Amino acid sequence: MKATIRDVAKLANVSISTVSRVLNAPDMVVRSKRERVLEAIAELNYSPNALARGLIHRRTRTLGVLFPDISNLFYSEVLAGMESAAYESDNNLIICNTDNNIDRKRAILKVLDEKQIDGLILTSEPVLPDDQAMIAKLACPVVLAATHSPDYAIASVKVDEEQAAYDAAAYLIGLGHVRIGMISGLADDPISGGPRIRGFIRALEDHGLQSDPERCIEYGSYRFEHSYEAMKKLHAKYPDMTAVFASGDERALAAISYLHENRIRIPEQVSVIGFDNTRMAGMCFPKLTTVAQPLYDIGYLSVVKLLRLINGEPVDDLRTIVPHSIVERDSVAAPGKRI
Repeated sequence: MKATIRDVAKLANVSISTVSRVLNAPDMVVRSKRERVLEAIAELNYSPNALARGLIHRRTRTLGVLFPDISNLFYSEVLAGMESAAYESDNNLIICNTDNNIDRKRAILKVLDEKQIDGLILTSEPVLPDDQAMIAKLACPVVLAATHSPDYAIASVKVDEEQAAYDAAAYLIGLGHVRIGMISGLADDPISGGPRIRGFIRALEDHGLQSDPERCIEYGSYRFEHSYEAMKKLHAKYPDMTAVFASGDERALAAISYLHENRIRIPEQVSVIGFDNTRMAGMCFPKLTTVAQPLYDIGYLSVVKLLRLINGEPVDDLRTIVPHSIVERDSVAAPGKRI
């Protein structure tokens, strides 16, 4: 049976408050008592409960993190950064998967409140009024990772989605592509849907190219099977396109799969560029050229920013924009180029 602070106090023949002071302010305890307590802790292999420490310091050194779909490789790389920052600062993460379900999110936030978390990180999803109401009840600092909130003053860390999409389209145009399609999330998604669509359209218009969304864009969820159908529909209505911008790596892999199954050579006949630079981008064939988000950095910096807020320290900027880049691999080439 796990030893308790009462067991330590009894073995050392001191009060529970003395044990607590040895653990949290040892210089306040006379040497003889301190040594007896430390010997009792070693003998009983006592480890103080995190919640008990939290009651003393008003901190549990625990941070909650909500992901909408933990199965997505995007989040594993963001999480790696969060874990590193948490470990370096002697904090712990409670990882929760909402499965894009509002009732599940509500239940999770209730549990995190009961766990007395010091702060919360929300990823990818927009902050809706219901979300803001639930967050307010937690009464702890909040940071948004790979998302932001134009309606609420909530700290965030993300790339400039619109500019990144603009750069993806401009990269294709720079290689000589003039008939470019896009498979995207929904236009009313304020995080990765609307902004990336706006960036794509703006790039086409700036270069005087076809920018009719009815013709050159097809919509669907980020999941592979839905993106495959979106690529199928896009190809049916825009068969002469020479390149496609997929606003996510999983979407891009679905596009590659569809093109391959229909004997359309990549990149000789159709180039494909993705978005995110998850690990799968370097594992597919051909290897995927993609817009790289610094996913590890987004996770790391979101924890750093959250800890500053928890400690009452100033943050340099409420909404941190991290740089993106284009990683060139094998899925993009000049139109008609033989590989």
